[in-house]
Amino acid sequence: MLNHFMELSPLTQTIIATLFTWGMTAIGAALVFAAKAFHQKLMDSMLGFAGGVMIAASFWSLLSPALEMAQEDDVAAWIPAAIGFMLGGIFFVGIDKLIPHLHPTSQVADAEGYQPTNRKRSTLMVLAITLHNIPEGLAVGVAFGAVAADLSSASVTAAVTLGLGIGIQNLPEGVAVAMPLRRDGMSRRKSFFYGQLSGMVEPIAAVIGVLAVTAIEPLLPYALSFAAGAMIFVVAEEVIPGSQEEGNKDLASMSLMIGFTVMMILDVALG
Repeated sequence: MLNHFMELSPLTQTIIATLFTWGMTAIGAALVFAAKAFHQKLMDSMLGFAGGVMIAASFWSLLSPALEMAQEDDVAAWIPAAIGFMLGGIFFVGIDKLIPHLHPTSQVADAEGYQPTNRKRSTLMVLAITLHNIPEGLAVGVAFGAVAADLSSASVTAAVTLGLGIGIQNLPEGVAVAMPLRRDGMSRRKSFFYGQLSGMVEPIAAVIGVLAVTAIEPLLPYALSFAAGAMIFVVAEEVIPGSQEEGNKDLASMSLMIGFTVMMILDVALG
């Protein structure tokens, strides 16, 4: 099956990979049909795990290949990586200030970003997870774009591993939207719908990423680093604080380390 997948075009590979990551978000959201509630410790550990996966993916699947690619250019290898990484963080600072969103465990009064008065809690929470998923989808698209450029440091296996890791950490993100909505009194069907909806942006962001880097190959080291910077910003600003704000700091921190270790093993062993 993998051999057949490798024969597909990079764009098709990207779409398939991000449909999988979207599907994992939907599976997480679907747990709202099977459970009345999730224990807070379980929620926090799942978010911590997701953060660990994102951190590991940011280095092994994005920054490290960017540094290897940049060595082939005339400039110092760290320059594209540093510029792209910081631009990714700066860009999402702006997005964070602009788009209204709400952490799943927070009250509407604590929502961030531009705040028109008619925003609903459900909309704000979906926007929060959607913000998480933009850099994840972009990362997958850029990874497959690197393969399309036939660069020695890129491989389909590594790109698939990145998609697998992001898919794994998308499951708790689906739960993190659907369960709080259910606790707020929303029906199970609507809670599931909004939970999976947050993952819809990943295929869109991925297609933009793969088309951009295949059209302008010199952008690749910057694009990979940009995606890494965006993911690290999301982890530092949203995921880690969200996993620890209920007091389960040690549990969330150890879960983060487990997530990091799992993604590291996947990337090194398979990539």
